[in-house]
Amino acid sequence: MALEPPIPAAADYTVKEDDLATSLASGDVDVLATPRVIAWCEAQTMSAVADYISDEETTVGMRVRVDHVNPTGLGATVRVSALLTRVDGRRLTFQVSAFEISENAEPIQIAMGQITRVIVFRNRFMERVDVS
Repeated sequence: MALEPPIPAAADYTVKEDDLATSLASGDVDVLATPRVIAWCEAQTMSAVADYISDEETTVGMRVRVDHVNPTGLGATVRVSALLTRVDGRRLTFQVSAFEISENAEPIQIAMGQITRVIVFRNRFMERVDVS
């Protein structure tokens, strides 16, 4: 399969205790932590291209630009989406977004931005890591 935009991915997450800013030491209020939102966005970027790269390859983060614009509380459902919008050699650019969703209300956008990842050969990449 060719790695050509647009390629989407999305998943729903439920905000748990260990997703809160207080649990991740990224704040002192019990709301969804920005680092968790970014991690969920990155997970969806990886999911979007998983079927398009070989088993010897993976993607690694290069740049993250995410605005976290609304708070979200414990127990909320968050839909996180990533859309591959550009391929420049091994560099991949994604538009990402996160919305709090519920059956009884309109979705509330909680985050949006852009993530750039790079396709690397897993073994070659890990050889560059000094584990001593």
